[in-house]
Amino acid sequence: MPKAVRRTFVLVTTPVALAALLGAAAPASTGSPGAGDPYFPLAGNGGYHVGHYDLTLRYDTGSGRLDGKAVLTARATERLTRFDLDFTGLTVTGLTVGKAKAGFRRSGQELVVTPQRALRKGERFTVTVTYQGKPAPVTDPDGSLDGWIPTDDGAFVAGEPQGAMTWFPANNHPTDKSSYDFTITVPQGRTAVANGVLLSRRTAHGRTTFRWHQSEPMAAYLATATVGKFKVEQFTTGNGIRVYNAVDAREAAASAPVLKKLPSVLEWESKLFGPYPFRAAGSIVDHAHNVGYALETQSRPVYDRAPDLSTLVHENAHQWFGDSVSLTSWKDIWLNEGFATYTEWLYAEQHGGDSAQKTFDALYAKPASDGLWEFPPGNPGSGANIFGTPVYARGAMTLHALRTAVGDRAFFLILRAWASGHRYGHGTTAQFEHLAQRVSGKDLDGLFRTWLDTPGKPNRP
Repeated sequence: MPKAVRRTFVLVTTPVALAALLGAAAPASTGSPGAGDPYFPLAGNGGYHVGHYDLTLRYDTGSGRLDGKAVLTARATERLTRFDLDFTGLTVTGLTVGKAKAGFRRSGQELVVTPQRALRKGERFTVTVTYQGKPAPVTDPDGSLDGWIPTDDGAFVAGEPQGAMTWFPANNHPTDKSSYDFTITVPQGRTAVANGVLLSRRTAHGRTTFRWHQSEPMAAYLATATVGKFKVEQFTTGNGIRVYNAVDAREAAASAPVLKKLPSVLEWESKLFGPYPFRAAGSIVDHAHNVGYALETQSRPVYDRAPDLSTLVHENAHQWFGDSVSLTSWKDIWLNEGFATYTEWLYAEQHGGDSAQKTFDALYAKPASDGLWEFPPGNPGSGANIFGTPVYARGAMTLHALRTAVGDRAFFLILRAWASGHRYGHGTTAQFEHLAQRVSGKDLDGLFRTWLDTPGKPNRP
């Protein structure tokens, strides 16, 4: 609103004349509270892009208390008088935009920020949030736990799809990817593992501080800060990838023969999909069986128990499909899970196991009443279904149907082109379909419509 103006002898008779006299105020602009995802409408935020997160965390494994400071370096994509961050559960103790204190309030999972002055479109700015409390996970629509999950010796931190907001303020949607720095202090004897490369480890006064750097762009849900009593193994592969494995002693014996294969798995996947997309790799094997899943946290998957070889292959395939090439909408999650599942089939096929065709045939033999055909993988219907069997298994069957239709040469060219053409970016199902048709020179509309979008058991390809 324009400021009040003292009356003068000028008679203002029209709104146009009033605006000319007072100077029209720039319209208010508030960033939307969500990125527009149909399944998670409050995930992410509008009006800005975060280029970098600098997270400083102090976690007391005895009390479960987390003290945090998050510095977000961002750019306004529109004029902003207010914007949101995704953040829930913890108490905010201070917030600044630039060097000035900013107003803030909580609204469900949204931290609503009002800077002292409007941010110009294109302006770069920093947001600093200090916070504290006992972080707890959120429960996803499918009933699983997600986020900061306390364990008997620390925390299992896995954020797909919503959990990042349980331990740091974020623009929490895969369409907003950023670089990260982590400084994590934990009691001596505990190890804190995050993404990317370990820069330093220092112990003083009964506490150890770990500094990690993730340089390649990463979606917030792929960040981790897992804490526990871990045995650590570090080495560099022949291709210069820095591997860091952290394993709970209770899982060490079962993990060892599988983790030993990680370099060869990465080399095999690199031959199929193109160069490994990150500087670092590795594994976090926790003893957290109540969690019930593993997650492809970027550059270093986290497992709730010792993984088998298929799981190791699956989670590392995600480094290409899901991490480097990210979703534009959670509806398209088959681009992550179908691809990683089909990589399991390919690995078995090329390492003495069942052929991909045999695996496909065994699945196709399931009756039409089976849960495999409950919904089409290209349209799960809601956030409750994004980790359902059709997304994984029928998603992989879609890729095998594509391979059968176009032949091996074109099929593997398509996979490599997808990984390279969208490296560090995003992709959609429509873009993948267009790429497949362009590379193969075939009309594939019917194939994709049948396998991705049509309810029920498809006809045999």
